[in-house]
Amino acid sequence: MGRIKTFILMLGLMLIFMWVGDIIGGETGKKAAFWAALAMNFVSYFFSDKMVLKQYKAQEVSENRAPELYGIVRSLADKAGLPMPKVYVIDEKVPNAFATGRNPSHAAVAATSGLLELMNKEEITGVLAHEMSHVKHYDILTSSIAAVFAGAISMLGNLARGTTTTRPNTRKGGLSAIVGVVLMPIAATIIRFAISRTREFAADAGAAQLTGHPQWLISALSKLEAYSKQAQMKNVTKSTAHMFIISPLSGKSLSALFSTHPSTEDRIERLESMTREL
Repeated sequence: MGRIKTFILMLGLMLIFMWVGDIIGGETGKKAAFWAALAMNFVSYFFSDKMVLKQYKAQEVSENRAPELYGIVRSLADKAGLPMPKVYVIDEKVPNAFATGRNPSHAAVAATSGLLELMNKEEITGVLAHEMSHVKHYDILTSSIAAVFAGAISMLGNLARGTTTTRPNTRKGGLSAIVGVVLMPIAATIIRFAISRTREFAADAGAAQLTGHPQWLISALSKLEAYSKQAQMKNVTKSTAHMFIISPLSGKSLSALFSTHPSTEDRIERLESMTREL
């Protein structure tokens, strides 16, 4: 099911690119947009994980360098019946984590140094179980591709706004203004929003089932929410914020209104229901 959703997302984004290309450059623009979207689909499928890891300066660690972290991930992978993913650490004091990759055999899990320093082993396990649940359900490919295209859509919006200045009094110029100023930012937000909220609830539930201890993730989410309001991660962009277990932009009140994540209170409430059931 995850792969079908990813294919639909890639096809939909290609059509958006062609539509905007037609508005900006007519038939020539549409053809150029088609080839650009085709190339972007290829790059995002095979290299989006490397692009995101590089953006956050994540460093791969071995079992010798980070034995506890590596051991937690390996234990969770075994329980979930998944291949061992690559493990990365981001030199960042704000606690957070994400998973990426095109499938479970090419997955990576990244945690900030702040997460490892500020949380106990049970809380770290809860967070990483959440990320391994994303890996299991192929959410990592969808979110990685969406990150690449959300950034590209923002660039298309800028290009459309540029067209407005060169052809201000033409029909194309008017359409470009609407696309650039209104529609493209909304499209980028909807893409991130649509793929994130429901999958976060599902990954929380998957983590609770994988560990058998929903309270571990409950405690971690409470701490993550508190820290996210005190400081913001470095190098954060709106196009990649949806990949993290908790939005790294939630400290900004305006960003919180358009958050790609459900509220932490709602997530904790669902996990507490699972605790009672378990």
